[in-house]
Amino acid sequence: MDLDPQGLFRDDSDSEDEFRLDRDPTKEMVVYLIDASPSMFDLVGSDEDKRSQTHFHVAISSISQSLRTQIIGSSYDEVAVCFFNTKEKKNLQDLNGVFVFNVDEREFLDRPTAKLIKEFSCIEEAFLSNIGSRYGIIPGSRENSLYNALWVAQALLRKGSAKYVTKRILIFTNVDDPFGNITGATKTDMIRTTMQRAQDAQELGISIELLPLSRPDEIFNVSHFYADLIGLEGDELAQFLPSAVERLEDMKDQLTKRIFKKRIVRTIRFSIAKGITIEVNTYALIRPTSPGSVMWLNSVTNLPLKTERSFICADTGTLVREQPKRFHQYKNEIIKFSADELSDVKKVSDSHLCLLGFKPLDLLKDYHNLRPSTFVFPTDEEIFGSTRIFIALHKSMLQLKRFAVAFYGGSTNPRLVALVAQDEITSSSGQVEPPGMHMIYLPFSDDVRHVMQLHMTVDADVPHATDDQIKKASVLLKRMDLKDFSVCQFANPALQRHYGILQALALGEDEMPEIKDETLPDEEGMARPAVMNALEDFKIAVYGENHDLEEEASSKKGSGADVSKKRKAMAEAALESANHDWADLADSGKLKDLTVVDLKNYLAAHNLPVTGKKEVLISRILTHLGR
Repeated sequence: MDLDPQGLFRDDSDSEDEFRLDRDPTKEMVVYLIDASPSMFDLVGSDEDKRSQTHFHVAISSISQSLRTQIIGSSYDEVAVCFFNTKEKKNLQDLNGVFVFNVDEREFLDRPTAKLIKEFSCIEEAFLSNIGSRYGIIPGSRENSLYNALWVAQALLRKGSAKYVTKRILIFTNVDDPFGNITGATKTDMIRTTMQRAQDAQELGISIELLPLSRPDEIFNVSHFYADLIGLEGDELAQFLPSAVERLEDMKDQLTKRIFKKRIVRTIRFSIAKGITIEVNTYALIRPTSPGSVMWLNSVTNLPLKTERSFICADTGTLVREQPKRFHQYKNEIIKFSADELSDVKKVSDSHLCLLGFKPLDLLKDYHNLRPSTFVFPTDEEIFGSTRIFIALHKSMLQLKRFAVAFYGGSTNPRLVALVAQDEITSSSGQVEPPGMHMIYLPFSDDVRHVMQLHMTVDADVPHATDDQIKKASVLLKRMDLKDFSVCQFANPALQRHYGILQALALGEDEMPEIKDETLPDEEGMARPAVMNALEDFKIAVYGENHDLEEEASSKKGSGADVSKKRKAMAEAALESANHDWADLADSGKLKDLTVVDLKNYLAAHNLPVTGKKEVLISRILTHLGR
């Protein structure tokens, strides 16, 4: 157990984590708007799918997975689940066609609970019978279920300041034109009021995002209606158009990626030259994941305890009221600092990025990475023109194959960094890697540790491999090649087991989940004849033809040596135990006066177990003596 889960005894002026920058992530509030119209329940899927599924199932599965992750990783975020185009209604505004799903002892917009996740995951089974599905926008009716859903979502997101809380509405639907069945003035009026409702929400700092569900044979055309609703135009519209996916699993992956929004770690100024400064956002794409800190609970109320730190005088034992001073030792002298003085000493410069110059990419070595890199992307929020300047540098660095060297003046941990441009990578299923720059943290000269060089002398016996051994190793490498390898394929088995057990306990599941360890070697693949033959040829090239027989002989020799050592140890123990009259010691009750070594000598001399505490050893001896 971590005895200091909240970092009570660390220096306040130190950074909490060397892998994280000094800005806490914002809290997030999300309303999931799920289309429940009949078209969402039509079976879709190609011949490659094991079984056909519905778009409604895809949406429920994606949201369920995000809630399971969020309840552990982002426990302070709040969510609401809202269905529209439903027969039943359940919302504070009492609007038709909108059903807000919830469980007992929870507000409509609140932190996800185990009960919410458990019941939401099973909602498909009785959705049509309990809540119902219908088309909410039909000819001859003024009912507008999409407008009602946006109104309910906006009302749910009223709490919390937009400065400290990120507010999002995520719309899941497979209908690209919700007003396609109506015409005339009614259609125009409905579109106008719906657009106005969306604009009102956006002016309040609420982001509206679309997660379209496409059929394999029919692409969701966002330009019919939703492009205007979420504010897409020009290049943004072309980039947003989703590509057709062949398998529903690919669609689930796309939805999961878009549900989890990359959060800005912090916004910094990038000084390129005198008079040229832009603003960029930084993102943590890769960070070590841990199971989380231990939380202390009250043994009676089971509520979290608030931790406070106090100082007690070592001489008098009294509570120290004034702010304690810190000190550093320098040449046997104690140099005292106040908290403010220590902070000023550690502060090198303001937190900004300053360009120093450019170097060829081949000069940047893989081992120069001190810690996971930070992704950098421009923003025009404060400094207009930042994006254009950034793109110009980005394209030039890609063309000339150069990286930028810059000084990142953190408040307590200034670093020399390399900015490496990354081009956008796309595939048939969407964007794989975004365009931008990776900020790689470089070592200072003080951080370099030189490796001891071996075989420096001329007459040193340097081991080497023959051409045949190198050839056989090359064949083995080719046979054991990992096709389409990616680190994203491997989950941490320890973390997966930890989260799996937590999930089972929280959701009241009867059985613990089986965790597949993806880091274990592929036994089936290693057993293929081609791999086995390549491995055997490599062993013969290194150890010779009769290496198996030599290993067997060595094993037998080692076994015989062990037996000889055991016999010798028993003989020595017998000699040592002969120095005592064990029957007399047992009768007089003086066995307890002997040392553990003496007792074990007797037991070893009579080939008895020697494990256990002293009382166990004495009992074993008395039993052997018949006492």
